[in-house]
Amino acid sequence: MAHRQAQQRRPSIHDVAERAGVSAATVSKVLSGVVTVKQENARRVLDAVEHLGYRVDPLASDMRRARRRIIGAIVPEFESEFFGQMVTRLESLAEEHGYTLVAASSRESEAREKEILARMHDWRVAGVVLAPVRNEHGPAAGFMKANGMTGVLIDRVLSDAVFDTVSADSAAASAQVARELAGRGHRHILIVGLGEQAATVRARLDGFRAAALALAPDARIDVVLAESDVEPLRARLRDYFGGCEEKGERPTAVYSLFLRGTLVALSEFRRRGWRCPDDISLVGFDDAEWMQVTWPAIAAVVQPVGRIAEHAMAALFARIEGGEGPPAARLEPCRLLMRDSVGPPAGNAAAREGRG
Repeated sequence: MAHRQAQQRRPSIHDVAERAGVSAATVSKVLSGVVTVKQENARRVLDAVEHLGYRVDPLASDMRRARRRIIGAIVPEFESEFFGQMVTRLESLAEEHGYTLVAASSRESEAREKEILARMHDWRVAGVVLAPVRNEHGPAAGFMKANGMTGVLIDRVLSDAVFDTVSADSAAASAQVARELAGRGHRHILIVGLGEQAATVRARLDGFRAAALALAPDARIDVVLAESDVEPLRARLRDYFGGCEEKGERPTAVYSLFLRGTLVALSEFRRRGWRCPDDISLVGFDDAEWMQVTWPAIAAVVQPVGRIAEHAMAALFARIEGGEGPPAARLEPCRLLMRDSVGPPAGNAAAREGRG
């Protein structure tokens, strides 16, 4: 067993030095390309490297040279297309600049988010791209400030006094959704969301309300939110629709503020036998392939994932390289794709008369 463990141990620079009969400093010089090492010694070092299968430890090497070539990225979850695409793009951009990206999921937990960040601080990462669980005032951002870390905040943020921020213009996108629905005659609209304390949720809610009421002051806007999971949202949505049907007050349109909420709303429609857009219209924030191929195709707000990642990394690299100046808050515009799931509210009038 001891022999097997010794074989599995990663060879160190001292193992190479011992086999080559030179000092560890000589090994380091050879691997760094220093040409003043005697040719015979250099040959023995390279032979030992090949025999042992030695690989340079990039973290240890960077720490010795005070050159940290690791970028950390923390996002709330990996399951959604938005964050999956975000991490993929951040990784490509990091590698283009000669860095390695280490990504982790906070799993929508602020405690875990801070714990991961503390580990990244121990690893001496060059910088961090943080998509906080709630907003820019959370414990993770506070840890970054207290420890002088270099970072950029993305997605669920508005602006910050210390860090650059990059996010989608959620308020403007939601205002556009409100104008589209109000323009088609919808006056009773349900908003479905998750976690009102998140900065982006508040921005989407406020942007929608302001635009809808400006166009239709008599509009009724209901809100059903769950704090952290889709199952409580599903139960609340079921209770809400049940109460509306008893009173004959079914909304004519639903606007979901997050991707899984769109799926939950659609599944509830189908459970009740409602069709889009004849019985009820549906718009979701965030797009996904299933929304494009289902029938009817679901209208969606498309977030600029690529642009957010590119501007975030550009800001981060500028800070890593010593860039100064006040932090910038950047909002990237979204696109609204009005697909077949949205129509006029005429079908709901028929449903109220007993056809639904």
